[in-house]
Amino acid sequence: MDKTIKYIREQTKLEPEIGIVLGSGLGDFADSIEDKIEIAYKDIPGFPVSTVKGHDGKLIFGKINSKNVCLMKGRIHFYEGYDMSDVIYPIRVLADLGVKTLILTNAAGGVNTDFNPADLMIITDHINLMGKNPLIGPNDEELGPRFPDMTDLYTPELVDLAENSAKKLGIGIRKGVYMYFTGPSYETAAEVRMARILGADAVGMSTVPEAIVARHRGLKILGISTITNMSTGILDTPLDHAEVVEVGNLVAGKFKELLNEIIEEI
Repeated sequence: MDKTIKYIREQTKLEPEIGIVLGSGLGDFADSIEDKIEIAYKDIPGFPVSTVKGHDGKLIFGKINSKNVCLMKGRIHFYEGYDMSDVIYPIRVLADLGVKTLILTNAAGGVNTDFNPADLMIITDHINLMGKNPLIGPNDEELGPRFPDMTDLYTPELVDLAENSAKKLGIGIRKGVYMYFTGPSYETAAEVRMARILGADAVGMSTVPEAIVARHRGLKILGISTITNMSTGILDTPLDHAEVVEVGNLVAGKFKELLNEIIEEI
């Protein structure tokens, strides 16, 4: 970790207060940054490299609405074959760089039958169906508690702020529970029915490990899902990652507008 932080500090002295993880098809938001400095993951000592289409693999530092930010343009997924410690490594880096508020975005499949592709959903809670927790292993009490409380994991004030920002802009917004599957296969129709019974509104293959580690480190957390498709069994059409990226591109405009407003209000 020390080599990672040292290398990043050599590239920029900016102290980010807000960290943003951009999900599939949402990378264009990086164009909003002023005075940007881009650092490729592959150039950062100890930093894992994203291998998924739609995830460029860059840390981008700069300003949005006068706020110092650091964007992860592309994330690391467990299904890429990484250890869980690698999946959450970037979040630990953001915390060490001084980030206090973390905005997690993702592409997700709609489970709630009232949802539609291209909806935006504020995450109010999650269900970790993976069966693995990123905090398993030795705990450093200086970084966070051994048994972190998950009450209001997604900061209620940020949930309200995001909802009010959407209303101000006239953007339709959903709120709901996100369920985490490992992937990379999409969920079966039976798994989707189970997810709905258990209280999930959307399913996806990311975000939850990052949120748990961010909570462990004491960060404020906001999660926003783009519903890029309805999950297996709801519609008759097969699922394809190209569709996920395409719908992400289609909603990029309103997503960018909403995220800019949220950052200004934080």
